[in-house]
Formats: sequence, C-alpha cells, structure tokens
Amino acid sequence: MTRTPRSRPSVKYCATPINWSSTSSPANCGPVSTPSLIADDDETSVRFLKRLLTREGHTVSVVDSVDRALEACAQNTPDLVLVDLMVPRGHGYDLCRRLKDQSATRFVPVVIVTAQSDRRDRLKGIEAGCDDFLIKPFDSVELHARIQSLVRLKRYTDELESAEAVILGMGATIEARDPNTNGHCQRLAHYATRLGRSLSLDVSDLAALERGGFLHDIGKIAVPDAVLLKDGQLDPHESRVMRKHPIVGDSLCTGLRSLSKVRPIVRHHHERLDGTGYPDGLRNGEVPLLAQIVSVVDIFDALTTQRPYRGALPAGEAFQVLVDEAAKGWRDRVLVDAFVDLVTVTA
Repeated sequence: MTRTPRSRPSVKYCATPINWSSTSSPANCGPVSTPSLIADDDETSVRFLKRLLTREGHTVSVVDSVDRALEACAQNTPDLVLVDLMVPRGHGYDLCRRLKDQSATRFVPVVIVTAQSDRRDRLKGIEAGCDDFLIKPFDSVELHARIQSLVRLKRYTDELESAEAVILGMGATIEARDPNTNGHCQRLAHYATRLGRSLSLDVSDLAALERGGFLHDIGKIAVPDAVLLKDGQLDPHESRVMRKHPIVGDSLCTGLRSLSKVRPIVRHHHERLDGTGYPDGLRNGEVPLLAQIVSVVDIFDALTTQRPYRGALPAGEAFQVLVDEAAKGWRDRVLVDAFVDLVTVTA
C-alpha cells in the first residue's frame, strides 16, 4: 500500500550559503551605548576613567570589590571591564581569571589598571587572561585608542556568536518539523561526546562533536516536507533530494570559523568506509573521525526510536546492525565496539 506524506503547511527554505562576513560592522551602525564596568577603589582614578568612558558613549558602573564585580557582570554583561590590580577584598588577577573562566564573560575584554610596571605583574596578568594593561598615570590618547580597539573586537565577537546562534537555531527547527525525531539531536550530542571522551579526544574535538550532534542534519532545512515527512520508502527522485542535505548543511556553515571542525561532520556523516556512502564517496581514512563517530551514534539512535514506518528496536538488535555494517566494511569495528561497550556499561 502506498503511503502518503503527512500534511503540513508548505514552507520554502533557502539553501543559498550565508556570507556572514558581509553583515554590517558595528562601526557602521551608528552610536551604540557601551556598558562598561570599573572595579577600583581609587576615587581619583575612578573619576578620570568614568569621565573619559562617559564621553566615549559608555554607560559606566563602578564597584569596589571582586564579589561586587562578579555580581554586576552576572546581572548585565559589560562590553569592557577595567580592574585595579589591588581592588579591595580580592586581587585583580583573581577577578580576571574568574571572568575568563565563565562562559558568559570569557570574551569580555578585561584591562588591568595598575601603578605597578613590574614585568612579573604583567606576566601574571597575561596568565590570568587579561587583554591589556594600563599604567598609572594614564595617557588619555593611548587609553582612548586601546579601549576603542578592545570594544570594537568585542562587538565583532558578538556578531560571530550571534551568527552561530542563528545556525544552531536553524538546526533546532529541523527537529521541530518532524515530531518523530524529538530529542534526536540532544541524544546524538550526548552519545557522540561520551564516545569521543572514551577515545581520549581533546576538548576542541568534543566541542565539535556536541555541536555536530545538533547540526548534522541542518541541510534538511532545504528538503521539502513531502520528502522529509514521508512515511514510506523514498522513490529515486526523493532519495536524490534527500542526499543533497549534507552539501546544503556544509554550505550553511561556511564562513563561520567557529564551526570549521563541525563542517566535516555535517558533510560526511553519511559516508561509508567502503566508498558507497554520500555525498563524496569517501573511503577508509578519508572519512573524518568525528564524522564516523556521529554516523555510528546516529544509526543507533535512529534504530532505537519509534518511527512511523517501524517500531523501535531493542538496543541489542541495534548493536547487531552496527556490527553487521562493520563486517560489510561500512563502519570502523573499533568505534562500534567502543560505543557498544559504552552504552552497555551505562545500562
């Protein structure tokens, strides 16, 4: 019996690569109020810095301790932090280190303001993650140039983060289009990072696996609902349409350096080691390791969740499918065994 696709509102999606570098620069957006924080108990220094920053268009807050600085940053993340090296009730190095350790403030420029010019102090500041030093007494021209440069860099960083957030949001819309894949991306990110960790992959690879779990099928945004949501087997034309999604996904991620390690996952998670996969027919070591990892966990999750055209398989049967695919030369048996051991131990 021929199955008909489930009816959903018709939506058109654009598969054209997005050129994030063409987005308007903050410098061209007109005057923008810059929230800035001064952590200093020197009234003379604070008065000078606040007057200068206010004249530059900054909205300035002043605190006199590390704890209050952290509390202020948690309430409203600033675009710039100026901290005295010896701010009371906590050392300036400690404040800098703690700001750089928190995801919400790690890209906020931190400038240490000090009357000390000792080389050891500067090295400690660099180790703590500070972005610049200002030595008292201040040179107002130099101070202006340095602050302007740091704020401009922060704005560019914010733009890139916003672009990445858009891409991640697009990945979530793919899952939302099909209720049968609810939670699929989260599970893939979880499985993939756990498998990567068991293989002793580094932090950057683990981060790529997590993002890859959410973005691996982002190219399906260009696949029509009639194909994506079809209950039955796809015909040859529909299969060709579906097989384009890795290329479309790769194009969507182009231009974001932060996704450079994710792109091979997006493009190659449907490759097979014997060269019969798509879209590029890669063989053996040509298939990136991170893409192989996502491929293994993708197959497992697809087999063990309910779909309109079949029931969910028990984990043992899904493991056997992976073992059989390894025997055919499609998967790396070492990765399959590592994943089976991981899930079995957890269970």
